[in-house]
Amino acid sequence: RMPKNELKTLRERMEKVIEHLKGEFLAIRTGRAHPGLVSDIKVDYYGAPTPIKQIATISIPEGRQIAITPFDKASMKLVEKAILASSLGVTPQNDGEVIRVNLPELTRERRVELTKLVGKYAEEGRIALRNLRRDSNEALKKMEKNSDISEDDLKKFTKDVQDITDEFIKKVDETLKTKEKEIMEE
Repeated sequence: RMPKNELKTLRERMEKVIEHLKGEFLAIRTGRAHPGLVSDIKVDYYGAPTPIKQIATISIPEGRQIAITPFDKASMKLVEKAILASSLGVTPQNDGEVIRVNLPELTRERRVELTKLVGKYAEEGRIALRNLRRDSNEALKKMEKNSDISEDDLKKFTKDVQDITDEFIKKVDETLKTKEKEIMEE
């Protein structure tokens, strides 16, 4: 493993941390309806936990409403049950054709709670990035110890690792700021 590969791998792994964080943020409800709020909720469909997005069409007919149209009408009750059991904290309306989820306005307290939650997720993301930095630095030190790279190379690549880490921590912070703004301004 050459240092250049180490940096490429580091970048790819850090990119995954950001993608994961964005996914977690998508599932956090703000006042605005979004398919991501329900798409991965698991339904006990014929004994297999199946995400709603695989058994239904999800649409946003209006700002605070999610409409879920199961392909199989027999699964209506199951989808409804799964939404009720989810962390969304909403009661779906089932008219026999479509299940509607209306999102209530967020209270000030709820917004503060959600802001704390996204802050916690962002901190977990930063910790994951720092752990990746540590792993890369250890790999580089090992290369230097085995005389695969020089001490100067070690210094240079360690700085590259730090620069990449800083860049991704900045991405976490920007993603967090955007989500906090979304939570507070609805």
